[in-house]
Amino acid sequence: MKCNKCHSEDIRVIESRDAADGQAIRRRRLCSACGNRFTTYERVERPQLIVIKHDGTRQLFSRDKLLGGLYKACEKTPVTSVQLEQMVTNIEDTLYACGDQEVSSGTIGDMVMERLSLLNEVAYVRFASVYRRFKDIAGFEKELSHIRRQNRLHKEILAQGTD
Repeated sequence: MKCNKCHSEDIRVIESRDAADGQAIRRRRLCSACGNRFTTYERVERPQLIVIKHDGTRQLFSRDKLLGGLYKACEKTPVTSVQLEQMVTNIEDTLYACGDQEVSSGTIGDMVMERLSLLNEVAYVRFASVYRRFKDIAGFEKELSHIRRQNRLHKEILAQGTD
């Protein structure tokens, strides 16, 4: 491990703890040379998932790419990075549990949309506007109606569970 600031190899771990519901270890590190503190994560290495894009091309699944898109969608919302990490971990676990080595980008997008709709409506609409590639305001309005129906159903289900 090298310091990401001065590239020294004189690094020590100052704190370790579980992250992502036990799926990773978060380590705080300190560079003895420059005093820089930084965080690293260790995860179990899994077989690579291949994502089949809309145009038929294939690329490796990237947790970081998915997180990056979610961070953009959740800018200036109360959604925390911990919530996003948990969401991506949940999506990854679901994908690996299916047992398929190839998954369509549409499947991943639908999983994100489902979870975002419950987490934050603004983030959902931002993500949907990129994912669904709205061509006009009518498509946007249709998506808003869809999320309102979903949220109403979700609230009804939760209310039934408390009876």
